Amino acid sequence: MIFTWLLLLIPISLLLQYFLHVGPIWVFVSAMLAIVPLAEWIRRATEQLAARATPAIGGLLNVTFGNTAELVLALFVLAAGETGVVKGQITGSIIGNSLLGLGLAIVVGSWGRERQRFKAERAGLLSSLLILAMIGLLVPALFDYTERGIGAARLQLEEDLSLCVAVVLILVYLANLIYTLVTHREIFEFERTEGEGKETPWPIWQSLAVLVVGTALTAWESELVSGVLGQTASRLGLTRFFLGVIVLAVIGNAAEYVAAIYFARRDRMGLVMSITVGSSIQVALLVAPILVLVSYFMGKPMNLVFENPLELVAIAGVSFAVNAIAADGETTWFEGVLLLATYVILAVAFFFVQT
Repeated sequence: MIFTWLLLLIPISLLLQYFLHVGPIWVFVSAMLAIVPLAEWIRRATEQLAARATPAIGGLLNVTFGNTAELVLALFVLAAGETGVVKGQITGSIIGNSLLGLGLAIVVGSWGRERQRFKAERAGLLSSLLILAMIGLLVPALFDYTERGIGAARLQLEEDLSLCVAVVLILVYLANLIYTLVTHREIFEFERTEGEGKETPWPIWQSLAVLVVGTALTAWESELVSGVLGQTASRLGLTRFFLGVIVLAVIGNAAEYVAAIYFARRDRMGLVMSITVGSSIQVALLVAPILVLVSYFMGKPMNLVFENPLELVAIAGVSFAVNAIAADGETTWFEGVLLLATYVILAVAFFFVQT
C-alpha cells in the first residue's frame, strides 16, 4: 500500500521542477523518493512475467529488469559527466545490498526466532561470485597503481583493460544463469511455501504496460535527479561522491530492501540471500560492465578504476563479511547487527571523504 501512495511523488516532483521552480534540494528529494515505488512496481511486473515463463527465461527477465531503476539512474548521471558519482553508486549498491539490506533482513527476520537457515550450496556460490567481483574491480585499480610511471599512455591502457574486464564479467554472469537455472537447477531452486503462487496473475499486457511505463517514468525522474545533483550537493554541504555511494545507491535499491525484509519475516532466508547478495553480484558482474560499455557509445568513457582506496576496502570487506555469515548456512540476529555496524562505519568514512 505504501508504494501506491508514494506514486504521488511523481506528479509532485514534476510540479516542483517545471511549474513552481523551487530550490534544487526539493526537486532532488522528491524525484529520488519517486524512484522507490517505480522500482517496486517494475519488480512486481518482472516477477509476474517470470512466473509465466520457463526458469531460464524468467531468470533472464529478472536480470534485464531487476536493477532497471538503478541502471537508468546511473545512465543519466553518467550522461551528465559524473563518472565519479556513478562509480560511487556502484560501490554503494554493492555494500548497501549485502550489508544494509541483508543486515536489516536478518535482524527483522530473527525477531522471535533463535536462528534462520538456508541452503549452504547457494550461499557458497554467491560468496564465490562476490570474490570474483572483488577481483574484477580490484585489478584495474592495481593496474593504475603499478603503471603510473608510463605517463599518458596509461589512460588508454586502463580503458582497454576495463573493456576487457567488463566483457569477462558479463560472460561469467551469463554462465552463472545457465548454471543455476538450467544445468544445476534442482540444486538451487527454491521450495514453495504453502499458499505461494495462488495469487491471481496479472494479464501479460498489464505486466508489459507496467514495465514500459515504469521504466519511462524512472528515466524522467532520473533526469531530474542528475540535473540538480551538483547544486544539491553544494546546498547540503555534501560531496557528490557521498551522494553517489550512499544516497543514490540506497534509493535505487530501496524496493529490494523491503522485499528482503518481507521474505525474512516468512523465514525464507535463502530467497533473502538471493535478493540482497544476488543484487550486489548483479551490480558488479552486469550493471557496472554495461555502464562501462555504454559509456563509450555515449562519448563519456568510464573505466573500472576505483581511485579511492576506501571503495576498494569496502568491496573487499563485503566479500569477507558475506562469506563469514554464509559459511554455516544459518543466521542469528547478532550477525545482522554486525553487518549493519560495518555499513555504518563505511558510511561515516564516506561522509568524511572530501574528494
